[in-house]
Amino acid sequence: MTEFVINDSETDVDSDEELQEAFCKGFIKPGLTEEMKKAIYKDYVNNVADLREKLRQIELSLPWIEKLDVVTSVAPMAPDVALQIQDTAQRRKNIKENTKGHQTYDPTQDPILNEFKRENLIHRQAQAAVTDGINRLKELNVTTRRPDDYFAEMAKSDEHMQKVRKNLMAKQAAQARTEKVRQLREQKKIAKRVQIDTKLKQAAGKKHMLEQLKRVRKGKSSDLDFLEDNNKGKNNNKSNNSKDPRSKVSKKRAQKDKKFGFGGKKKGSKLNTRESTNQMDGFNSSAKKKPFNFKTKNFKPNNKKKNQRPGKSKRKNAKR
Repeated sequence: MTEFVINDSETDVDSDEELQEAFCKGFIKPGLTEEMKKAIYKDYVNNVADLREKLRQIELSLPWIEKLDVVTSVAPMAPDVALQIQDTAQRRKNIKENTKGHQTYDPTQDPILNEFKRENLIHRQAQAAVTDGINRLKELNVTTRRPDDYFAEMAKSDEHMQKVRKNLMAKQAAQARTEKVRQLREQKKIAKRVQIDTKLKQAAGKKHMLEQLKRVRKGKSSDLDFLEDNNKGKNNNKSNNSKDPRSKVSKKRAQKDKKFGFGGKKKGSKLNTRESTNQMDGFNSSAKKKPFNFKTKNFKPNNKKKNQRPGKSKRKNAKR
């Protein structure tokens, strides 16, 4: 039987149809309006003494091994979990304050952080209860070995947990991407600030040097040490640039230089000089030069014999 509720209206006067419907269902009886109000608004009393007496009557006086009830405090928090909660709070603070218009972040009002803390509290409570229960079972000489083929059934399906896992991984990737973008933005700001400071220092040094140079030209000063200091500064910059890791030659470049040379001027590099002309080591004047055949452009050894047979025309002329 459902409870009848009179519709609210702008006026306190109920319509005739509502009153007739309430009278038919038995909510309104002649002369019993006050009793009906008393029945609806019942006063409930917290009788602690009777409740404890009832609890004593229904309580079973059984040994602990039959009940296995454990009441403990919360186990201490692990350091890595505390660090993870701190990192989560800092990350949530950065997201709230940077993406939502410099909004002040209150960790006590963050539902995501509070949910994480609540789950951690439940886990620590269960951990303390398990530790206490195992110690009591060992005192009673009860074996506590987990079977090898034991699998705990989960309240949620594997498909649901896979969706939760994908969602968490996507959130972590988005947070990591946001954090990386923020770091790159900060690095750009710092690099730009350093570049501006360097340019300002260079401009100030140049202005100071020109002022000193003007003083020397006008004859107000004869000190030219500032030029040496400027040259020293340039040399220091060159030495620092030479130590740059980008100036190192790779192994591939070194092998090519070893095989093909180091570049530079090649034409005329083998011309004689005064030193090479005066150097006569290894020169043998008695060595015979090989004849050169201009038709075949090859050197051929001179293998002609001294007593070689004369040609045919010469032999005929000799007979005559």
